[in-house]
Amino acid sequence: MKRLFFLLGVLQLLAAATAMYKQWIPNTNFETASNWDKGRVPCASDVVHFEKNKVISVFVGSPHVLTDMYLPLNGEFVLASGAGFAAFDGSWDPGCDSGATVRFADAEHHAWFDPTLWQPVPPNRELELGGRIFSVDEERVPCHYDDVIFQPETSFRVNVDSSQRVIHLRSISLMGQEFSSPEAWAGYLGGPSALLQFHGNGTLQVTGTGCPDKSGCACGNAPDGHRICAALGRQCPALTCRSPLQPLGHCCEVCGATINLDFTPEFDLQKYRDRLVQALLSQPKYAGVRMAISKVHKARTFLGIIPQSSTPLIQIVLIDDEVGAQTGTAAEQLAADIMEDIAQHGEALGISSGKMEVATGSTFSGQVGSHAMSRITAGTISGLLFGLLLLGGIFFLYRKGKLRLPVLRHPSLWNRMEDPVSPEPASDKGFDNPMFDVEPPSAVPGEEMTQEIATKDHQVFYLNPLYDASETET
Repeated sequence: MKRLFFLLGVLQLLAAATAMYKQWIPNTNFETASNWDKGRVPCASDVVHFEKNKVISVFVGSPHVLTDMYLPLNGEFVLASGAGFAAFDGSWDPGCDSGATVRFADAEHHAWFDPTLWQPVPPNRELELGGRIFSVDEERVPCHYDDVIFQPETSFRVNVDSSQRVIHLRSISLMGQEFSSPEAWAGYLGGPSALLQFHGNGTLQVTGTGCPDKSGCACGNAPDGHRICAALGRQCPALTCRSPLQPLGHCCEVCGATINLDFTPEFDLQKYRDRLVQALLSQPKYAGVRMAISKVHKARTFLGIIPQSSTPLIQIVLIDDEVGAQTGTAAEQLAADIMEDIAQHGEALGISSGKMEVATGSTFSGQVGSHAMSRITAGTISGLLFGLLLLGGIFFLYRKGKLRLPVLRHPSLWNRMEDPVSPEPASDKGFDNPMFDVEPPSAVPGEEMTQEIATKDHQVFYLNPLYDASETET
């Protein structure tokens, strides 16, 4: 295989390679009929036209005879062994009588965050389940710890516009080469082909490392969730269930069931996933049920308004192929079996609590179930929120003047320091006069007044000789 650069004229040899996990679907191959505006590959009497200002990389897998060809200013042909172009000599070519101008389609719109342009390449054990394991929309695009493959002997052009400056991946395989180290990938990005294959504000970065946590790793595509949903066109199917569910990382609501699990450090996502598949999902009665399970991050808010940090949890999404009033009922039954298994073996599996939500076409369904531990937690949180709301209501009414609260006064050291002398009794008459040292008369006739020295803790009273008490008594 060799490369023919329009500007550089460099030939390169390529080798074949295979890889698995998430595979890019579109290509810019010369022999792909959908890449041409006529819906067919150009033939001998046709004139091939590439847009002058379009950047393109085109793989050519076989020899072609053409009448004429207009090339772009910047691009490349990647030629397989024996492939190439020759001028048409005017001889008759059966099946090619048109002599039309055939234009190469625009590949600029192929976006990295379009889930419809990727297909999973699952392990063999998942192939046996016939596609009953699925992914929420954000995880249909390569996640941070995924392996990406562009098929051998294909060319492509991908728009990597992203809300993240760097898009992390474990490895990338393209044109027969696998890049699993940052150094090797950086070397490829510095070559001429990368600029023709990837465009946009994002940068792909190969880490060479998988998820280090046995409880799983979040996908990491949440910042570009709006791009993913926009690529799907937000054309969600009409649902027949009551109160549809909205799984985290999924663009559309669903009928069926979701289970959110809180876990301990002992939890192993892959082992638990295998357990659900082997013990429950593979049962004949659940043949129409599909399952997605992964770690996600759920945003936490204070009072449902103020955003706080996020908390990791394991999300299980169950949907089925039932219709009408039976929609979601098979998924509901499987969810109930999973919750029962958690109640019996959750501690040994590293599951601390679980919450189930159901949406079916049945009028008598749609309940929410949870493991005992999560019910206690929810009750505690609800109690705290109710208490805060009650206190807030009382304070609001008090500030508005519509509620009067009793005032309790308690003597304190501060008050005693500010007012060391007790108030004068109402029955006392007279005022202090330092010029006179006369004791007040006894309040009870005939009672002798006891002379004593006044201390700091007692009040001392003096009589004013200009004041005649008998005047007030008359």
